[in-house]
Amino acid sequence: MTDHLNTIKEAVIAGKHGEIAALVRRAIVDGTAPDRIINESLIPAMDAIGREFALGNVFVPEMLVSAVTMKNGLAVVKPLLTAEQSESRGTIIMSTVKGDLHDIGKNLVTMMLEGAGFTVFDLGVDLSVEKLIEEVKRISPQILGLSALLTTTMPEMKKVIEELEAQGIRKSLKVMVGGAPLDHAFAQKIGADGYGANAAEAVGLARRFVGTGS
Repeated sequence: MTDHLNTIKEAVIAGKHGEIAALVRRAIVDGTAPDRIINESLIPAMDAIGREFALGNVFVPEMLVSAVTMKNGLAVVKPLLTAEQSESRGTIIMSTVKGDLHDIGKNLVTMMLEGAGFTVFDLGVDLSVEKLIEEVKRISPQILGLSALLTTTMPEMKKVIEELEAQGIRKSLKVMVGGAPLDHAFAQKIGADGYGANAAEAVGLARRFVGTGS
């Protein structure tokens, strides 16, 4: 059983997206519990990739392939989980702000967050302030993740935060922002709770926000 868990973990780290589903199914047939596959293989694998990225040993393309591999494995496991086993570490909304159609970074963060055990609602790109507020009210997430790649769309992030405050729902929500032109100073200036320079940092932020460590 341990061999299966190690094999799955190494397959995710190596980005074997075409093989992962079969490896997971084989582990399940041999009696490996679905929650163990998530907690002892998929999540640790993405943690390892995040650490390697932080050290400069892997880059975005490798992270993306590993994230896709993790997601393929997760797709096999999730339907088999009981309600207790599938308990989420927290609920997150991810979105690219109005006027910005870039989503590669957001998609990678979304997959990394899913790999870390969060329930993620990816609302896509070009979301207006009004639509974001509507979805926050409907979903009631603990965290809202906002992404922007264009400097011209960065002010939209501030508008979202201001509207959250105006609607009286800012205090119950952590807001993290990310994107190439952003930095910690900008996040602080607009009133965000944190800035993730990359997907690994975003996962670390989310974990701290919900009190599950770094």
